[in-house]
Amino acid sequence: MLMPSIFGESLFDEFFDEFTRPVKNVARVNAPTAVMKTDVKENETGYELDIDLPGYKKEDVQVQFKDGYLNITATSRTGDEQKEEGGKYIRRERYYGTCSRSFYVGEDIEKDNIKAKFEDGILKIAVPKKEAKQEIEENKYITIEG
Repeated sequence: MLMPSIFGESLFDEFFDEFTRPVKNVARVNAPTAVMKTDVKENETGYELDIDLPGYKKEDVQVQFKDGYLNITATSRTGDEQKEEGGKYIRRERYYGTCSRSFYVGEDIEKDNIKAKFEDGILKIAVPKKEAKQEIEENKYITIEG
């Protein structure tokens, strides 16, 4: 049965004990939408993207440029470890899987001009601005016969 909700919380949350509340909050933090928070900064030569990827390694992140879109994909590989030493898990509150995000940067940009660097859990991408072509105004005269 669907319950009405306000701001993503059920109207009946007050009736549940405190044991279940942390589970909802942790699930929301570990969801794919909580990662890849991005700051976009414009400067004279282009755009700088700072993408938060806490807990990911450089090998887990892929950046692809295709059809004018910059596609960033991060895969969490820590879920591959399923060892049970001295007990079993009752609950696991970690996110395992893949998350991705796309940004349209334009088709006129060369792939080789886009630079990416990963340090301290932050993916830094520099995208150059498209060079504005100065159009030379051409006077087009029409010949008058007569």
